[in-house]
Amino acid sequence: MKRGRGTALGAVSLGALARFRRTVIAEAAAQSAARPGPPPSPPIDGPAAFRLAVADVTPLPPPNRADIPRQRPKAIARHARNERPIMVDSLSDPWEMDASVSANEELAFVRSGVPTATLKKMRRGGWAIRGELDLHGHTGDEARMALITFLNRCHIEDRRCVRIIHGKGYGSKNRLPVLKNKVRHWLMQREDVLAFCQAPTDDGGAGAVIVLLKSSTR
Repeated sequence: MKRGRGTALGAVSLGALARFRRTVIAEAAAQSAARPGPPPSPPIDGPAAFRLAVADVTPLPPPNRADIPRQRPKAIARHARNERPIMVDSLSDPWEMDASVSANEELAFVRSGVPTATLKKMRRGGWAIRGELDLHGHTGDEARMALITFLNRCHIEDRRCVRIIHGKGYGSKNRLPVLKNKVRHWLMQREDVLAFCQAPTDDGGAGAVIVLLKSSTR
């Protein structure tokens, strides 16, 4: 056997094997780079992200309370809403009946800040009468509620000048004008009453009163 020849052949074989190995690795790397990778994951939207965040959360148990349905309040007409605050405030009666007016005494009143010439204009018929309330045959309580309802309606309908018939009291006890005195006292308590005076003879005279009310449109 010749030792030198065998050594040369072994060296040549090892070199060729190393080059082959490098070639295989390079080809594999090229194929791996050319192969498409997995598609990117789609972005997670808000609801999905929230569900993912609370996936391990334990829900609370249902509350141990009765579910009582609430009834909606009934609708109230506009005119009813306007009347209610005044209707619940009843007008008080006069304390001293001894100071009541006589049957033929003229009623006259002007609220502070209202020109005194207003009465002269009312006595001359300068205001057209837009409504009338007759209290004949009413008791004191009935007359009070009728007056409240009537004045509230006049406010809603913007009736500025009205006539209230209270009578002269000839049919009452001791022939005293009880309703006349009550009407005067009630009207003076109403802030929407600007002035009132005795009606002209043709419109009732001492048995009626002309009332001027505030405008509801101002």
